[in-house]
Parts: sequence; structure tokens; C-alpha cells
Amino acid sequence: MPPDLRDPTRPDEWLRRARSNLALARAHTAVPDVLLEDLCFEAQQAAEKAIKAVLVHYQIEFPKTHVLTDLLDLLASHGVKIRDDVREAKSLTRYAVATRYVGLVEDVTDAHYQQAIELASRVLRWAESAVASPTPDDERS
Repeated sequence: MPPDLRDPTRPDEWLRRARSNLALARAHTAVPDVLLEDLCFEAQQAAEKAIKAVLVHYQIEFPKTHVLTDLLDLLASHGVKIRDDVREAKSLTRYAVATRYVGLVEDVTDAHYQQAIELASRVLRWAESAVASPTPDDERS
């Protein structure tokens, strides 16, 4: 029987969801009526789910949060190395809630959008690499 891809204990499912969110975030030119704020939300979701894939890979329980700094700090507290360029993704947290509601923050510019795509892509690449490497438990086997 094939594995249940909806299983939240599978890092590959979290990565699959992250890739889906990133694909939606990149849909800017394909769907001209979509707001950049909504596309940046998808970029934030891609980064969040990618980080959660790494947490699942290392079997680290995590809180229900959209705050990327908290998730990255949790990984670091368990000895997972977080590169500075990945930590820059903390700026995506603002797209998790505030930009989805009218009037809470200024409009998202194309430059903000491009930066969000770059950051989410960087986090996803890092997470894919982290999940592909063995955990300390794997190395002891």
C-alpha cells in the first residue's frame, strides 16, 4: 500500500505542500487580478511549511505558529545549523496575517513580492537539503 501523503509526520508531505504554496506564489503573471499581498502570503506559507518539514525530519515538536523566527530558533535550540541567509526569511512573517487584511499595512510592492519569492525559494532549497541528509538517529543506525 502506498504511503499516506497527508501524514503530518512525513517531511516529504510538508515539502510537497511547501512546493505547492511556492508555485501559487509564483503565479503573479498567470493571474493578473491576484494581489501581491496574497502571493506573498503563499510565499510565507511555503517557507513556513519547509521549515516545519525540517522540524518533522528531526522529530522536533513545534507549536502552531506562523512566526518563522520562532520555528528557526526551535531548530537551532536542537542543534540544527541555520544559515544567515535562511534566517532572513523571518521578514516573511509579516505576510502571514497582516497583509491579508485591508488597511493593516501598506500595499506590497513588486520589489517586496520579488524578495518574498527569493526568500521562500531559498528556505525551500535549504529544507530540501536538510531533509535529504541523515538525522543523528539515522547516523547511529
